[in-house]
Amino acid sequence: MMDLSWLLTAFVMGLLGGTHCVGMCGGLSSAFTYALPEASRRGIALVGWQLLYNAGRLLTYMLLGLLAGILLSGLQDLGSVGTAIRWFAGLFMMLLGAYLAGWFQALAALERLGGPLWRWMAPLRQRLLPIRHPAQAVAAGMLWGFLPCGLVYSAMALAITRAEPLQSALVMLAFGLGTLPTLLATGTASAQLRRVLQRPGTRQTAGALVILFGLWTIIGPELMHHGHQHGGAGMDHNGMDHGQMDHSGMSQAEMEHMHMDGMQH
Repeated sequence: MMDLSWLLTAFVMGLLGGTHCVGMCGGLSSAFTYALPEASRRGIALVGWQLLYNAGRLLTYMLLGLLAGILLSGLQDLGSVGTAIRWFAGLFMMLLGAYLAGWFQALAALERLGGPLWRWMAPLRQRLLPIRHPAQAVAAGMLWGFLPCGLVYSAMALAITRAEPLQSALVMLAFGLGTLPTLLATGTASAQLRRVLQRPGTRQTAGALVILFGLWTIIGPELMHHGHQHGGAGMDHNGMDHGQMDHSGMSQAEMEHMHMDGMQH
């Protein structure tokens, strides 16, 4: 059964990561806007095209999560390995939080590792432009999903903690949906929102919250597990006490009955 807390964590991570999306994806999202016919660059038509782009991006995220789940399927059954993966994901999220806040730039180096693949895909992206049909927009969005991004890498780290294909894909979908509000606003040229998201205070608050989610990823399952254990032990103990009380009550009744029989005889 899917633990909804993982989906919530992924969604909030994508939502808070909007401060990073503005800088990383904002230019690309705007470029996709200008790749449309002029009549499609405004109003509800633009929102529709941006939804198609983002649908392709989310599809790529889901496929990446599905692939990770297939490759790592079964690891959740290995207790120590599953714990190590969860720690890895939590630490990755804490690094992401520090990166979003501007406190530690380790993920910037990791983003550069994906540069060669992104450059290799450049001819494919150029071939799709200008955008004329919805299928082109979805395909362009799928390529967009391969943009080297520490936020996406952190979401992948969270997805592999599930080690089950469908659940890993759903974690990536939840993450993608969390990024959607910011990227839709960026793609439709909401300059005011972009300015707010790029303020140092906004970025630092978002980063601190992601760090807290990373800590929860590490210690939350352990705390919940111990809580269930102690709760179960308390119930068993209470159950034994009630049983013993009932047994004692029965014994006392029997003794009184035997005493009255003795007096009658």
